[in-house]
Amino acid sequence: MISDSVPIELTLDILSRLPEKSIARFRCVSKLWASVLGGQDFKDLFLTKSSAQPRLLFGIKENGKWSIFSLPQRLSPYEKLSSSLVVTPEFHMKFPPEDMTIYSCAHGCPWAYASGLVYFYVDKEQWSYFGRRPMICNPKTGRYEALPFISRYRKTYSFFGFDPIYKQFKVLFMRYPFGPGDHRIMTLGTMGMRWRKIKCSLLHECVSAGICINGVLYYLGDSSACVNNYEQIDGFVIVCFDVRSEKFSFIYQESSCKLINYKGKLGVVYYDDQVDDDAIELRVWVLEDVEKQEWSKYAYTLRDDRFFLRDVFVVGVNSTGEIVLSMAKYTSNQPFYVYYFNPETNTLQRVEIQGFGEYHESSDKPRSVYVFADHVDDLNVHDSKLLKSSISVPYVYREESEEDDKDYDEYGSPCFSGKRKKKKKMNMNLKKGMRIIMKMMKMKRKKR
Repeated sequence: MISDSVPIELTLDILSRLPEKSIARFRCVSKLWASVLGGQDFKDLFLTKSSAQPRLLFGIKENGKWSIFSLPQRLSPYEKLSSSLVVTPEFHMKFPPEDMTIYSCAHGCPWAYASGLVYFYVDKEQWSYFGRRPMICNPKTGRYEALPFISRYRKTYSFFGFDPIYKQFKVLFMRYPFGPGDHRIMTLGTMGMRWRKIKCSLLHECVSAGICINGVLYYLGDSSACVNNYEQIDGFVIVCFDVRSEKFSFIYQESSCKLINYKGKLGVVYYDDQVDDDAIELRVWVLEDVEKQEWSKYAYTLRDDRFFLRDVFVVGVNSTGEIVLSMAKYTSNQPFYVYYFNPETNTLQRVEIQGFGEYHESSDKPRSVYVFADHVDDLNVHDSKLLKSSISVPYVYREESEEDDKDYDEYGSPCFSGKRKKKKKMNMNLKKGMRIIMKMMKMKRKKR
């Protein structure tokens, strides 16, 4: 694989600094390279290197598709010396491919991010109503996978989470609280993927997008209009869903807030009234102890001559403690900015992003911008078994790979409609071998 004069540890360290696409090409060199670069040790090393240099991921929505870009989340010390900094993002792709569009009418927040993958709810004209389905993609490689169809009643929210222990992605669908149905969850990459039923003790309406931090999925709920155990529970609640154990817990809040990743901890941002034309006030709470629900609380005033509360939002916090903000709309004939606020020095760095216009037609119509913090390249999600399709190849829906999946209530009425992946039939020789092994195990037990 390598020259004897170059230690294997040094070679792997060099390779771990290359882009994800380069690693994919090198795995095709030989079986030995594929084995080493596909091993869990190298995947963990690559993730460690990538995590040290997280990126901001931008999605600009236009005509039902996203143009996806990224740039380093942390500014270099040299860049910070400039008062008028201009950066150019890296363009990755437009998604979804072909004649698909991102469906956003009845499913609340049909996009999410977790550990290198982006989740969408996608519509395709030929699919009709029963073809709208969740879809996940790797924004760096262009590989994606369409998940089995699930039918929902009216407005519902879907969320995307990742368990870093077992390296599993899961999609969570929460039902509309004022109608029929139940909550459902699916584990990606498993045999016979299906929408399993899951229970949540608190009736609530989902009112925000979700954010996954260290294996826990957080989103904001509102229980004020819901009746729980014959009691009216007023106020907002942060719903905490452990992706691995699939258990819910709750943190009650005083008002609506924005959820962010604050250096590996849950952070909530309260947007107070705008002080004046060039300043906004933020209150930031950081969850220090989950069990005791103890918070660190901060208040900041940010000033910039281009600030308007409705135009900017907090994206997250980088490794140096700077609060990252972004504009919410992109217009061709106006500059687009992200902001870095340093709480220690009370300074605000404005950064202009140029290059979005190269991939969009000039228009005065504002386009929505979605930004995800802490994007890293993770080789664990580059598995072709998880993401079977590519934007460079026409999508082919294989109906024969799925089957109907229905549940009925106690009265015999259908309460759930969806599809599931068919389990592959086991080879007859393998079945016979399994039966022989089971018989031998039973005989050993009897002898004991």
